[in-house]
Amino acid sequence: MSQNHPDRPYTLERTRNIGIAAHIDAGKTTLTERILFYTGMIHKIGEVHDGAATTDWMEQERERGITITSAAVTTEWWQKKEPSVSKLFAEEKQRINIIDTPGHVDFTAEVERSLRVLDGAIVVFCGVAGVQPQTETVWRQATKYNVPRIVFVNKMDRTGADFDNVVSEVKEKLGANAVRILIPIGSEENLKGQIDVVNKKAVYYSDDDKFGSTYTVSELTETQQEIADAAYEELLSTVADCDEILAEKFLMEEEITVLDLKQGIRRSTIANKIVPVAGGSAFKNKGVQYLLDAVIDYLPSPLDVASAIGMDPDNEEVQIEVPTTDEGQFTALVFKLWADKFVGKLVFFRVYSGIVRKGDTVYNPRTRKSERVGRLIRIQADEHKDIEECYAGDIAAMVGLKNATTGDTLATVGHDVVLEPPTFPEPVISMAVEPRTKADQEKLAIALARLSDEDPTFMVKTDEETGQTIISGMGELHLEIIVDRIKREFKVDANTGAPQITYRETITKAANGEGKLIKQTGGKGQYGHVVLSVKPNEAGKGITIENKTVGGSIPKEYINATIKGCREAFTNGVVAGYPVIDAHVDILDGSSHDVDSNENAFTMAAIFAMRDAFQNAGSILLEPIMAVEVSTPDEYQGDVMGDLNRRRGQIQNMESKGAFSTVRANVPLKEMFGYSTAVRTLSSGRASYAMTPSHFEQVPTAIVEEIAVDRVA
Repeated sequence: MSQNHPDRPYTLERTRNIGIAAHIDAGKTTLTERILFYTGMIHKIGEVHDGAATTDWMEQERERGITITSAAVTTEWWQKKEPSVSKLFAEEKQRINIIDTPGHVDFTAEVERSLRVLDGAIVVFCGVAGVQPQTETVWRQATKYNVPRIVFVNKMDRTGADFDNVVSEVKEKLGANAVRILIPIGSEENLKGQIDVVNKKAVYYSDDDKFGSTYTVSELTETQQEIADAAYEELLSTVADCDEILAEKFLMEEEITVLDLKQGIRRSTIANKIVPVAGGSAFKNKGVQYLLDAVIDYLPSPLDVASAIGMDPDNEEVQIEVPTTDEGQFTALVFKLWADKFVGKLVFFRVYSGIVRKGDTVYNPRTRKSERVGRLIRIQADEHKDIEECYAGDIAAMVGLKNATTGDTLATVGHDVVLEPPTFPEPVISMAVEPRTKADQEKLAIALARLSDEDPTFMVKTDEETGQTIISGMGELHLEIIVDRIKREFKVDANTGAPQITYRETITKAANGEGKLIKQTGGKGQYGHVVLSVKPNEAGKGITIENKTVGGSIPKEYINATIKGCREAFTNGVVAGYPVIDAHVDILDGSSHDVDSNENAFTMAAIFAMRDAFQNAGSILLEPIMAVEVSTPDEYQGDVMGDLNRRRGQIQNMESKGAFSTVRANVPLKEMFGYSTAVRTLSSGRASYAMTPSHFEQVPTAIVEEIAVDRVA
């Protein structure tokens, strides 16, 4: 059976689905812009600082100079150099589907869902800053989904850039088996080109061509030859350790050609045993074309990664293989929704098997419903190009599906399979939002519903006590962007309250609880009786509940209602009314009444029993702790550390790089509000910082009462 349909414009072998990910301001969007220019998709380079980058198309992105939402683009690359991994690659154009992802921690969900559907990634590092906090998060996300990576050390034209230092940090801090394949020639203002380690050639990018479109390949100088030889020996030795085919040739002392080495690098990269590293400067147009060649040579096509594995929605134990072929039954994963003002709800999806055509009916195993595909669209950032069909390995969007949500599987009608959805972190910050006028009330509800559809880390709920609408997200910037979009895109005037921390509660010791509901109102009464015990769970294990009743003390038909009551009780702790995490419940005993017992009575009895147990279980309040990294000139290091200490921060370590120091600390999120202004003031605007969620810790006793009062207020 052929894996490629005869009508598809690009075979699966010539398709690459890649993401570009990194810490904020490492140069992801600038690199994407250069890739689009050199591949001919755009004819003018737009700069991030001018608000003109193709993939930063939202108004909020262009104003702030940051990426907020992951943008998908499709382009083509004709690899001209020989020898390539195969003749096929060298003689025909390749299709590259690219997703440019945000670097700010508040939008980490965009990276998560993108990596779930991609086959490979370029992880960008700043040549000066090296491994930064959000880079570590991105790296963990890529590892979770087993995504092969190439590293691009960017900004090698900047003062203080050090290629070898970044490679060392990638090895030490990320535990990656990094190998140099394209070493920068010069650095800072003397950056000229790259040493191609595999081919042992020098690549110079012309300074006369301001767009970097032309380059020359020449022989290495004596100094360059020494660097190339050492890097080649290291590369060959590392790949031979990881790849059996190359190892055999190496041990037999057979000739290892350039093609042999490239194929070994490719197999080892796809197996996640090595990470090729290239250096250059996207902004100065040096090194991007050879990086694109490396993407084609070393990152996988959809055929090179393992087939997706789904499960039967009626039986999670039954696994279903989804083969990567156009001839299979259509199976795709929805990874993003977007409310487009021109076409309505856009459903972004990755096809894992089969073909979908405009007008087809697709089945959603979660809703058990079928819907018709109105339009199929290839996304070029904010531009839409209608297409007639989508093949295996393609990434596109469809219009016409009303009930799809992020993480849903779409399949041929009658093909019951569910693919693993991406996972998302819990929100850590909340604020109240309300319409200014009654006329805005309905519009606000529509806006919030659409935005929560798009963003799995944005949540909306109504506070039962106050009736206020509470929105929750991943940070101050996240909620700021949400509110800005409500006003601009949905034309809603809204008032917002100050941001509030999403605290958690947990228990510190085991305790028993008993709850009874006994009501007699003249007719049929209510009777439920539950005895249970609670105990702490391991951190991160969540909530677990086990039924240990014997002899039908709680009738079987009321067990689910009892469990439901336990779960409801976890939503409101006894310290300050916040959700309880990491606890285990054993339902031990109870009693029932032949006439008066019902599901509602046992649900309420379980809630009473849980509250009784919480009172004696050493309940404590937990607050989110952030891992904060501040990069500051040495002369401001003392002021920065003193300020972090005043914010209840715990300094973890310090590191010096040239005239700059990096201070790492764990600081409660509550104390980080307004820190961007404070750190600029402390350092005369020269320090920068980043923070990522780390863990939850007990709130000091002196602050608990203050938090409880604030919550009531």
